[in-house]
Amino acid sequence: MVDVNLSEEEQVEALKAWWKENGRSVVGGVVIGLGVVFGWQGWVKYQQSIADAASVQFEQLSQSVAGGALEAAEKQAELLINEYARTPYAIFSALNLARVKLQQQDAEGALEQLRWVVEQSDEPSFRQIARLRMARILIDSGDVDAAAAVIEQAEDDAYAGEFAMLKGDVALARGDRVAAYAAYQSALASKVGSAALVEMKMDDLAVDVDG
Repeated sequence: MVDVNLSEEEQVEALKAWWKENGRSVVGGVVIGLGVVFGWQGWVKYQQSIADAASVQFEQLSQSVAGGALEAAEKQAELLINEYARTPYAIFSALNLARVKLQQQDAEGALEQLRWVVEQSDEPSFRQIARLRMARILIDSGDVDAAAAVIEQAEDDAYAGEFAMLKGDVALARGDRVAAYAAYQSALASKVGSAALVEMKMDDLAVDVDG
């Protein structure tokens, strides 16, 4: 479904675009399966109304985030998460709300939203993106042990390079420059999205490692 060579942000946008294009057909497939029991027409109408309402709310949230209207975005995201918790829009909203919380200098609030995504999402890519963002926040805040624990929970998939880079950042924060260099090498071997950044970090470490 998602090109593994895309960056994390590009993958989120690709997944959002996929859902916008295919979401109704996915809902339709569920509807057909349940229609025999609940009455096809009534169930279709009900599910379609939920999907349409969630879609409108999410478009408003996206516009608020893009426009920097953080207070409005926060309220819209909370509404989507509470009212449409069983739809992918709730996951997208939680990811957006985490970003809003960071912009408000509320790291713990952002972590809370990202943990919710990890716990609630059935989509591995969303769980991985949430873990990546959690680890970065924790590294930036100096809690490298907690960041390392999050990284260890990551699934072995197309995000391996991104997590390898974060392992390098954790090792560097702990003062283990040799382990950091090795982790960055692994990130490049796993085709990390931000290869240029990783190479810069390796260049900074090369003198110490080679010496």
